[in-house]
Amino acid sequence: MAVASEKIPDENEEGDNPSFEELCLDPRLVRSLRKKDITKPTPIQQVAIPLILEGKDVVARAKTGSGKTYAYLLPLLHKLFLEGGSKKSTPSAFILMPTRELCQQVYLEVLSLLELCRVQLKAAQLTSGMSISEMKSAMAGMPDILVSTPACISTCMSKDALQATSLRDSLSILVLDEADLLLSYGYEDDLKSLVPHIPRRCQCLLMSATSSADVEKLKKLVLHNPYILTLPEVGDIKDEIIPKSVQQFWISCSTQDKLLQILALLKLELVQKKVLIFVNTIDMAYRLRLFLEQFGIRSAVLNAELPQNSRLHILEEYNAGLFDYLIATDNSQIKERQQSDGDKPVGSKTSKRRSKQKLDTEFGVVRGIDFKNVYTVINFEMPPSPAGYVHRIGRTGRAFNTGASISLVSPGEMEIFENIKSLILEDSGNQESKLIAPFPLLTKNAVESLRYRAEDVAKSVTKVAIRESRAHDLRKEILNSEKLKAHFEDNPRDLALLKHDKVLSKKPPPSHLQAVPEYLVDPTTKEASRIVKLARAAMGKTGPRKKGGAFRRFRKSSDPLKSFSAKQKKSWKGGKRKDEERGAENRERKKNRRT
Repeated sequence: MAVASEKIPDENEEGDNPSFEELCLDPRLVRSLRKKDITKPTPIQQVAIPLILEGKDVVARAKTGSGKTYAYLLPLLHKLFLEGGSKKSTPSAFILMPTRELCQQVYLEVLSLLELCRVQLKAAQLTSGMSISEMKSAMAGMPDILVSTPACISTCMSKDALQATSLRDSLSILVLDEADLLLSYGYEDDLKSLVPHIPRRCQCLLMSATSSADVEKLKKLVLHNPYILTLPEVGDIKDEIIPKSVQQFWISCSTQDKLLQILALLKLELVQKKVLIFVNTIDMAYRLRLFLEQFGIRSAVLNAELPQNSRLHILEEYNAGLFDYLIATDNSQIKERQQSDGDKPVGSKTSKRRSKQKLDTEFGVVRGIDFKNVYTVINFEMPPSPAGYVHRIGRTGRAFNTGASISLVSPGEMEIFENIKSLILEDSGNQESKLIAPFPLLTKNAVESLRYRAEDVAKSVTKVAIRESRAHDLRKEILNSEKLKAHFEDNPRDLALLKHDKVLSKKPPPSHLQAVPEYLVDPTTKEASRIVKLARAAMGKTGPRKKGGAFRRFRKSSDPLKSFSAKQKKSWKGGKRKDEERGAENRERKKNRRT
C-alpha cells in the first residue's frame, strides 16, 4: 500500500500562514468561524483541509487541543454544501467516536455550524441509551450527517433502521475520530461488520492523538492509500506531548498517607482552582469525597455509574465554576471490571452481583469530556499506563493557558512512574529540566501537623459508609435525572439550583474541622499559600462563582425537587395554623401509643 506523508508546520514557525479563505473553504463556513472568533487555522488544519478537499484519505496524529475536530469537520461540511443536501436513503457522512460524550460535543459543533451557515442539512446523533424505536425516529427523514459510536451503527443495521445496501450508494465520507481508542473500547467487531458495506469511493479520515498498534490495524482495515500527516519537528526537537505551559510535580508518599497529602494540598490552599482529581475506582472516588467533606471541602464525583443527564449537568456546573473540586474516574476501572467479570464463572455470586451494577461503557473521562478552565490536575492514583498520564494532564493548560499537575506516587506505583518519566524524557530530547519535579510548596511539618485529624477522619470512612453513600448518590441522581428532565427543558435557569457537591454523609461535618488553626500552619507553608492566593487574585479568580440576579429569589427554596408543587399556595397564616393542627394531632397520637 502506497503511503504519502507530510509534516505539519510548527505553530511557532514564522512565515505567511494561510487564512481560512485561502484554504478555499465555503464562504459561509468562513463567516461562521468569524462569529465564533476563530480567524486563524491551526497547523493541522492548514495541511489537512486542502488534502481532504482534494478527496484524499488522511491519517492525522496530533495532540489534544490541536484543532483536529475542525480539521475534518470544515471540509466535510464544505463537500456536503456542494452536494446541496440531495435526498438519499442513507447518510452521506459518518462520524464515529468511542464515547457518548465525544459524540455529543461533535454533534453540537455540527449543529452550531449548520445554524450559523443557515444551510438546510440535517444531522443526527445515536447513543447506546436509545431504544430501537428512538433510533429509527432519529433516522427519520434520513440525516446527511450521522454522529455515533460504532456499536450503534451496527445495531441500526441489524434492526433495519439503516439499510446496508443503500449505504454503498450514498456514503461518501467516513471519519474515525480518537481512532486510538476505538479498538480498545471493544468496537473491533462492529467496525469489521461495517467495512464490507463501505463503498470503495468513500473518503476515509482517521484522527488520533497518539500512534499505536490499534491505529495501524484500523489503517489497514478501512483506509485506501492514506496520506499520513506527521507531528511537527523543528531541528531535533519534536512537538511535546505535554505543553510547556503545564508544570508537572510529584509527591512521594505511602498509600495510607495519600488522604493526608491531598488534605494538606487543598486545605492549606497550595494549588490553584479549579481542581480535577483522578482516581482509578468509583469506591475510591466516594471515599475521597466523604473524607474531604468532613473538612468542609465540597466536591462532586463523575463516573460511569451515573445517568447521562446527571453527568452532563455535573460537567456544566463544574465548567461554569459553581464548584472547584471534581473527582473523576477514568475508563480503566470499567475495563478492569469487564475483564474480571469475563474470568468469573457464569453462575458465580460475584459475577451476578457485579452484573446488577450497570456501567456506561460509552463513558470516557480522560479523553471523552471537555473540561474547561482546569488549573490543576491531581493524580490521587496513578494511571495504569504512561498514555493515561498524558491524557489526564491534557485536561489542563489548554488553549494556551497555564496549568499544573501533581501526582501522589506510592512505592507500589513507582514502576509506572518511572515509565512516565522515561516517556517525558525521551519526548523532551533528554532535557533533565523537563522532568517531573518534587512539589516544593508542601513541607513535612505542614503535613505532619494535620496527620492526627486526617487519620481520625479516615477511620470513620468505612467500606459500609462508602457503599451506602454510593448507593444513595446513585438513587438521588437517577431520581433527579428522570423527574427534572422535562422541567429543566422548560425552565433552564432552575438547572443551576440543583447542586452536585452537597454533603453525602448522614451526619453534618464537625465544625472544628472546617478551618486549620493558626498554630498548625508552619511559616513556609503559610507564605506559599499567600503566594498562591495572590496569583489567583491576579487571574481574577477570587472564589467560586456566586449565583445572583435572577437566582436570588430562589434562595429560600434552593432544591427544585422540594420547591415544586402542584397544589395551590396558601397564605402564611393559614399555613401556620395548619402546621399547629398537625403538631397537635401528632402529639395526641404519640400520647395514645404510650397509654
